[in-house]
Amino acid sequence: QVQLVESGGGSVQAGGSLRLSCAASIDAYRSYCMGWFRQAPGKEREGVANIHTPGRGTSYTDSVKGRFTISYDNAKNTLWLQMNGLKPEDTAIYYCAAAPRDYCYTAIVQSDFAYWGQGTQVAVSS
Repeated sequence: QVQLVESGGGSVQAGGSLRLSCAASIDAYRSYCMGWFRQAPGKEREGVANIHTPGRGTSYTDSVKGRFTISYDNAKNTLWLQMNGLKPEDTAIYYCAAAPRDYCYTAIVQSDFAYWGQGTQVAVSS
């Protein structure tokens, strides 16, 4: 059974930084595509970034390129999202997701992921 637990959310002023983490209880003998999604009030959930668990290849949605960095620590089974240069439009609940797969698609699509965390709130004030 895959379990994902996010942490690291909070409130920050525009231009600030936060680092989200997702502790992943996954099968150590399988490969996974891991992803971060976010959902702002009144909006649909959108893909932010993904990475394959051996750490090969990443994808980002255009609005976060150059500001966010996704990474995965294989030894700790932890997914990270370093968020720099935060903007008010980054305010959302951020979710960690996992898909048992040997690759990640370039497009970060909700329906491709089978397992989800409970989410962590990020609030960016102007």
